[in-house]
Amino acid sequence: MLMAHPAVLKNLVDQYEALHALHAENGTEEARRRLDDVSYTLCVSTGTRDVDSALMAARHRLSGVQTSSDLLFNA
Repeated sequence: MLMAHPAVLKNLVDQYEALHALHAENGTEEARRRLDDVSYTLCVSTGTRDVDSALMAARHRLSGVQTSSDLLFNA
């Protein structure tokens, strides 16, 4: 299975959290639609079927993962 780059996963998790808060506050149709899109993309990116599992998988992958650019700067 292809794995999403950690930067992509972080961006998706950040977007999900922001949109989830926005939808909870405003409940606009646009916020709901964007939240659905990000949720779907998170699921596809993590190989899961629901957003809770996707968030858990993304956070697990992000914990302790160093990218090649991290390794270059920390060497």
